[in-house]
Amino acid sequence: MNPLDDADQAAAIVPRRPGADPLTLVVGVHLVLLDQNAVLLGRRHNTAYANGMWHLPSGHMEPGEPVTRSMTREAEEELGVLIAEDDLELVHTLHHLDADDGRSRLQLFFRPTRYDGRVRNAEPHKCDALHWWPLDGLPSSTVPYTVQALAEIGRGNALSTVGWAA
Repeated sequence: MNPLDDADQAAAIVPRRPGADPLTLVVGVHLVLLDQNAVLLGRRHNTAYANGMWHLPSGHMEPGEPVTRSMTREAEEELGVLIAEDDLELVHTLHHLDADDGRSRLQLFFRPTRYDGRVRNAEPHKCDALHWWPLDGLPSSTVPYTVQALAEIGRGNALSTVGWAA
């Protein structure tokens, strides 16, 4: 018989360093729209992260919503297109340790099997250009983890990490 009560057992299972904060994981969602051998990127504008750089249409999961809803919401907000959650295919997961803030981020990359509407820049206050770029000719000012994820998707790899010590 174990003399520990349930709370003590949970603490024993997950040892913590004194003063250590619990894990806070930021979940990002990214839309991979492909046309032939080109991918849609937007140039970030007036943003706190990667201002002036090219990036996939993306956003963060909000409390109370599943990741698939997060992605369909972001697609509608940023591009004006409607995607059914069932029409999303998870094509890559990237676990990113952000060097800027030290936070662990899980970046999920979805490709829609279909969508309704015409792609347009629906957030010109956050994106000053949309452009289709060849997968083998991305601009040098593309967010680095986006470049990595697209390369991994091209190789058929479902998972990668970036920013972690080797």
